[in-house]
Amino acid sequence: MTTLATVSYSEQSARWPTNGRHILAQYDAESVVAYQAYRPSIGRYAATRGFFGGEFSLNRMSWIKPNFLWMMYRSGWGSKEGQQVVLAVRLRRPAFDEILAQAVHSSFVAEVYGTQEQWQEKLKRSCVRLQWDPDHAPNGSKLERRAIQLGLRGEVLGSYAKDWVLAIEDISDFVAAQRENLNNLSTLRTPAERVYPVSDRETAKRLGIDMPPDKKG
Repeated sequence: MTTLATVSYSEQSARWPTNGRHILAQYDAESVVAYQAYRPSIGRYAATRGFFGGEFSLNRMSWIKPNFLWMMYRSGWGSKEGQQVVLAVRLRRPAFDEILAQAVHSSFVAEVYGTQEQWQEKLKRSCVRLQWDPDHAPNGSKLERRAIQLGLRGEVLGSYAKDWVLAIEDISDFVAAQRENLNNLSTLRTPAERVYPVSDRETAKRLGIDMPPDKKG
């Protein structure tokens, strides 16, 4: 039903961090998967052509989520109006790293930006916004762990829409099938995800990503 690698939710959730800020994602040496959900006219256009166009707007911010369950929470497992078509967007890994490098928090963080004025200036100039929000279990309950979402606009959104995409897959049927398993989590399968290693220490520190003790310093 999908080209994504999938595993038992119960099996992999036991390996995930229970708290802190972490990027959970499916990735390999060349690519990273991010999720979006759209109305059919936008989602199907992208899935059939391998890039975003048609009714997709380059003039407004578009949010991507590398964490599958965060996308499921926001889209109601693909049941919310305007989010019926769930896309798995496979991005070039260097492009995803560039998105992280350009990200500026949506809200003021004193230890990162110094003053409100400096933060507002960076926010105004940046094409990427960062938010850490509570992650959620399959049933929608809030977790202590934080999930990342990244808002793209301007030149970054233009590059994301076409140049940085390796593949776009409509995974709506997979989502619908797994939605039926929410009452029995032992049968639920989700895309295989691991903590994404942000290789640039300064980027990881600025974004507030929690790192293992042996990686700090």
